[in-house]
Amino acid sequence: MPDQPAPRLEVQSLSRAFAGRTVVDDVSLSVAAGQVTCLLGPSGCGKSTTLRMIAGVERPDSGLVRIDGQVMFGPAVNRPPEARGVGLMFQDFALFPHLTVAANVAFGLTGDRAAKDRRVAELLEKVNLTGFGPKHPHQLSGGEQQRVALARALAPRPRVMLMDEPFSGLDNRLRDGIRDTTLDILKEEGAAVLLVTHEPDEAMRMADEIALMRRGRIVQKGAPYNVYNAPVDRAAAAFFSDINVIRGTSRGALTETPFGAFLTPGHADGADVEIVIRPQHLKIDFDRGGRGPLPTPQDGTAARGIVQRARFLGRESLVEFRMDFDGSKLTAAVPGVFLPKAGTALWLMIRRDRCFVFPAAGRAPVA
Repeated sequence: MPDQPAPRLEVQSLSRAFAGRTVVDDVSLSVAAGQVTCLLGPSGCGKSTTLRMIAGVERPDSGLVRIDGQVMFGPAVNRPPEARGVGLMFQDFALFPHLTVAANVAFGLTGDRAAKDRRVAELLEKVNLTGFGPKHPHQLSGGEQQRVALARALAPRPRVMLMDEPFSGLDNRLRDGIRDTTLDILKEEGAAVLLVTHEPDEAMRMADEIALMRRGRIVQKGAPYNVYNAPVDRAAAAFFSDINVIRGTSRGALTETPFGAFLTPGHADGADVEIVIRPQHLKIDFDRGGRGPLPTPQDGTAARGIVQRARFLGRESLVEFRMDFDGSKLTAAVPGVFLPKAGTALWLMIRRDRCFVFPAAGRAPVA
């Protein structure tokens, strides 16, 4: 088999502490040319600091940064940002207000005037801003300013594009379209892209790979489908969507619940476990004189709950239940309009193939 090409961006064991508090802890990742990797996580988890260290505007305490095999930071090496071949995009766009759109895009270019003009015209056409060159930033909408910022960052043909929450300041109605346009242009330009975001939907929409961060560390990496459908722990599952949690005790690799038995291999006898399921994977059935549907291998045993509240959210309805068996609350998401009245008795079943089983919070994994 032919050798795999070296990654365009390679980060090894990057760490940074401020005032004795570790902000980035042993972060490693790699991004190939033409690939989009999203650093995803809550505010304060170290995403932006990681990006700044790769860019060279923040000095790591330890670690290694390579671009196209060249060391940008490492033992006795710390190349300045302008020598790293990276493009930067931030949430505030950072356009120069006194310069025209064309001058903003041309700011980082070298060479003769004709070559600069050709590159500016090419990029303005790509971002659908042909004819906007003479305008100033204050004459543009937020979406137009974002596209100018993208064109400016791409103008010098950076090997690596670093993007820190670049769409967070945009109106929700514009965001999806501008993200798609940006992604198409980035792929066409062939840069390795590292995008920081705290929005799971944005990461799922844009990324080839997601690196989920928590408290300075990457806790899971993989394709969006895999990270969403095989979360490493309960917190990872909850970061992408609302979850329901059913608690039980594993005995003989089985956990008995009001919804029937669940396979829980890998958990020692007597270990407390949490069975996690997303609201869209709960199945609702009607009450038949105090009885629910018969058990099935896929959906298990039905358990009765009383509707507490139902809300219509456009594409789906959320129905909240208080369960008869222990008074716990479970939420089901149902496509379309389904608004049963509070107090209605309904039966819930759980898709076995859509459940995740984790050690109970506060208990160490065993076996």
